[in-house]
Amino acid sequence: MLDTCQADPDGLLGNAAVPVQYGILPYLAGRAAFFISEHGGVSNVHSYRRVFAPLHVWDSSPAAPGGRRIQRMNGSARTKVLVVGNGMVGQRFLERLPEHEFAVTVIGEEPRPAYDRVQLSSLFCGKTAADLNLVPERFFAANGITARLGERIVAIDRSAHTVRTDAGEDIPYEKLVLATGSAPFVPPVPGRDRPGCFVYRTLEDLEAIRAAAADAKVGVVVGGGLLGLEAARALRDLGLETHVVELAPRLMALQVDEGGGGMLRRKIEALGVHVHTGKSTQGITCGAGARHRMTFADGYELETDLIVFSAGIRPRDELAREAGLKLGPRGGIVIDDTCRTSDPDIYAIGECALWQGRIFGLLAPGYQMAEVAAQHIGGYGEAAFTGADTSTKLKLLGVDVASIGDAHASTPDARCYVFVDERLGVYKRLVVDAECKQLLGAVLVGEAHAYGTLLQTLLNRLPLPEHPEDLILPARQGGGSPAGAGIAALPDAAQICSCNNVSKGVICAAVQAGCTTVAAIKAQTQASAACGGCAPLVKQLLAAELKRRGMALDNHLCEHFPYSRQQLFHLVRVGELKSFETVLTKHGKGHGCDICKPAVASILASCWNGFVLERDHAPLQDTNDYFLANMQKDGTYSVVPRIPGGEITADKLIAIGEVARRYGLYTKITGGQRIDLFGAQVHELPLIWEELIAAGFESGHAYGKAVRTVKSCVGSTWCRYGVQDSVGLAIELESRYKGLRSPHKLKFAVSGCARECAEAQGKDVGVIATERGWNLYVCGNGGMKPRHAELLAADLDKPTLLRYIDRFLMFYIRTADRLQRTSTWRDGLEGGLDYLKQVVCEDSLGIATELEADMARIIDTYECEWKKAVEDPSVRRRFRHFVNSDAGDDNVVFVKERSQIRPATPAERRRMRAAV
Repeated sequence: MLDTCQADPDGLLGNAAVPVQYGILPYLAGRAAFFISEHGGVSNVHSYRRVFAPLHVWDSSPAAPGGRRIQRMNGSARTKVLVVGNGMVGQRFLERLPEHEFAVTVIGEEPRPAYDRVQLSSLFCGKTAADLNLVPERFFAANGITARLGERIVAIDRSAHTVRTDAGEDIPYEKLVLATGSAPFVPPVPGRDRPGCFVYRTLEDLEAIRAAAADAKVGVVVGGGLLGLEAARALRDLGLETHVVELAPRLMALQVDEGGGGMLRRKIEALGVHVHTGKSTQGITCGAGARHRMTFADGYELETDLIVFSAGIRPRDELAREAGLKLGPRGGIVIDDTCRTSDPDIYAIGECALWQGRIFGLLAPGYQMAEVAAQHIGGYGEAAFTGADTSTKLKLLGVDVASIGDAHASTPDARCYVFVDERLGVYKRLVVDAECKQLLGAVLVGEAHAYGTLLQTLLNRLPLPEHPEDLILPARQGGGSPAGAGIAALPDAAQICSCNNVSKGVICAAVQAGCTTVAAIKAQTQASAACGGCAPLVKQLLAAELKRRGMALDNHLCEHFPYSRQQLFHLVRVGELKSFETVLTKHGKGHGCDICKPAVASILASCWNGFVLERDHAPLQDTNDYFLANMQKDGTYSVVPRIPGGEITADKLIAIGEVARRYGLYTKITGGQRIDLFGAQVHELPLIWEELIAAGFESGHAYGKAVRTVKSCVGSTWCRYGVQDSVGLAIELESRYKGLRSPHKLKFAVSGCARECAEAQGKDVGVIATERGWNLYVCGNGGMKPRHAELLAADLDKPTLLRYIDRFLMFYIRTADRLQRTSTWRDGLEGGLDYLKQVVCEDSLGIATELEADMARIIDTYECEWKKAVEDPSVRRRFRHFVNSDAGDDNVVFVKERSQIRPATPAERRRMRAAV
């Protein structure tokens, strides 16, 4: 019997004295796990979410003087568990298996640990392989797992309980877990193995596609399903003329009905992707004007430089087949509810597993299988795999697509409600039972905000409202939000996050424990931490739960102002307040802080466009704004002159080069098509600015929460694909909005055609040329959490385009929170993109004229901040290291690298000091 236990509550390694009676130490649910040393006492005390039986117990009670060792509960050695496959599902299994109970080995074919295969396409939007990595640093070592990556298993010997690697080594196992996933299906078409033909499955596949695309102009994806459209997005992001070839009569034939497939096709074709349905590829041969010629059964031919096969998947069951495990008639390793195969010592999870005749090709079911297998092998739970909902919501080529339940209305006597908006490109279909009381399925194309509500209504069999059509129709006049049972009607057991199996009850408990933000809930429960598709529902649940508990989100700017940034903006604007002291006196308290001072300074600049270094404004600014330059890691500053649209003359290039050479600056071309000059000391800044101003440059506002850049391709002036003058428009936009202060930085781009070389769909404001005008995209961004911009309006003439951008920017500036990017602001808008369209394009709030007038005032009062600073003696005096000297900073030390300077490292500094 256990008398006392003292363990580190933080779960760190420590010791504990544990007197016990002779026998087995009992299982202590929710307490510490103890691992008994050979020297008496207990060592390696850990705190676990789930606790497992100990390895050994040392009896130190008086009844056994000298102590006696008691046998391990599960034998004399740790059970050998071998996992074949380190993909997303295999990794989830490793994370769920008790680390000290088993000797775990994982073998993976790919040379790298598990990565986020769902986000593969983001590699072409700025992410790296490291960004997709799912395995924390030292995960394998810290958990005692032997990882053998870049190796392949070629055979299983069930009688000997071993597997053989491709190097001929036999590895023993007691429990074997097959997480081999699936392989792309490549139709048996003559010519499919020609150079320039690829599949779309691994990081290596994408790197090969990227390399081949460098000298390609046209790319074709064979397959118009989920994976095919993801591949099409990748080809388009690579700048290729993109075609999708699909055997079925519509895109995504398994997920959407005919109407939804038709709408999806129209929206994708509007983005410049060519769609060919009902095409059966008969052969691939040499092309006349391109690398390949594809021939179809109807006689049609298509020439292309690059082909990606993405026509479905097939389970990787070859090891199981050779080992004599039971397979399905069309492949797949047969498993029971515990994920065991026909051999009780072998489990299968993920896309290689066949449960009741079904292969699940989605991530969430694979994660559920991993959880079940880990519990069954670990002996710590009784979970069973009972199938999974295959509803899905995606954004394909920027188009929202969702499929829920019986999307094809195959249930007998099913009834349908359909809503179509051809102008906005929206298609919605509800499938209900004969009595119109229960939801059976749904299809959403072009707008999928109702996905979470509809999915929970289906899964929890919630009753439909009196008018089920209200779930998909725009709100009735004066009716507010669409009708429905609402999230409050969901039972606590309702699954909100399918990837990580997080229920409503778990989220509500997290709110009760103090989580009052989506980020806090995500960290505490892992809800929305995988694919992120449930994030809107998590946010909705958080708001409902806070309201139910009588709690409110504190949206105050800081302790000095009991207002949100949006509220304070309106107080400043309506009250025509022009200084921080006035704002503080009228609406705040205390002296202000580092949060409210820059925020109020930004509001004042957005409203009145005053010089940020005026006497009353200068103390409010952060370091970068105070010195009108970006401080770098060594205390020097970078100087970024404005280069509108990336267009620059030879004389201006020479001027920048001369400044860089004269002041010994490091130069680099930025991703925003500018030239950055690094290494300037504070006292040099006015001198550098003067020379740049004399050459015709202005401040690029790279230091401010303002419009930074307007990136462009060369458009119709040079490019043979360009349909509009993207450079001319980019210059006009940058000249129009330069100096505009906002809650966060703003980046623009203008592309001259649908090939999108300027990456406009990754910007806060993106413009893409069409044959009929300009498409306007908003609320995209790169950074740590990239987000594709959304189409706000299409085929606009230039005056309308400028009006919409004016309205959008000023509406964002008025209503966003402090330091909130347009993407997160958009995610928080009640009503989402539709609401934003109504405000900006339809003037639903009646403030369009006001917004345009605000922007006109900003444009008319623009002044270059560098020029103001160098011409004002009182401001210029601030740019010095010492108040009583014009000397520079002797602590700034550079070294030469690649013919330029860089800051010296600490070790290099020490060596230099030692040499002196």
